[in-house]
Amino acid sequence: MAKIRILLVDDHAVLRAGLRALFNLQPDMEVVGEAGEGETAIRLARELAPAVVLMDLSLPGVGGIEATRRIMQHAASGHLPTRVLALTMYDNPHYLFEALQSGAAGYVPKRAADSDLLTAIRAVAAGQSFLYPSAAKALITEFLEHGRERHDSYDLLTAREKEVLRLIAEGYTNRQIADLLVVSPNTVEVHRSRIREKLNVHDRTEILKYALSRGLVEAEPATGPAS
Repeated sequence: MAKIRILLVDDHAVLRAGLRALFNLQPDMEVVGEAGEGETAIRLARELAPAVVLMDLSLPGVGGIEATRRIMQHAASGHLPTRVLALTMYDNPHYLFEALQSGAAGYVPKRAADSDLLTAIRAVAAGQSFLYPSAAKALITEFLEHGRERHDSYDLLTAREKEVLRLIAEGYTNRQIADLLVVSPNTVEVHRSRIREKLNVHDRTEILKYALSRGLVEAEPATGPAS
């Protein structure tokens, strides 16, 4: 069984050591690199192409949000499997929204239990999104306060657009969606464009909030591949 290759990014060496020991004890995980600041994280992500980058958002120099954005841009341009799971001591909607907008596939606070972190790593590596329950609640609350007007637009979507919407919300890339639906990535992008126009959603964060409000995805995803 291929192991989940993990790049640890945190400016606290003691925390990295603890996480490294935790992950290397798992039969399906291995730590392939570590970084204490953003520039090194970006370089190692490009060199090592890990499955998951566990990214602390509070980094010296290039911050975790910017590092995530640049890592995901490189992964997308090279069709690489790398995905980012944000890790932070601040359980704050502001950090949540910024992390998702930068391309992170999930968000876990540092106070989370070891079992929750392991679940998140496996979910993100399997192509899913993962939101810690308090983070999912923040997204839903924000939607209820600001997004009711989008709710009734769901019926404007075609069956295929609804399918693509759900897969986007679950964290799949255009390439992965294309492979699942046996269509071209360009076709998927056309569907995404129509979804954005019909629902008035502008990025993956807003799509995820919409999907949560509709019950199209779970607030706390299961551990195995959902699609």
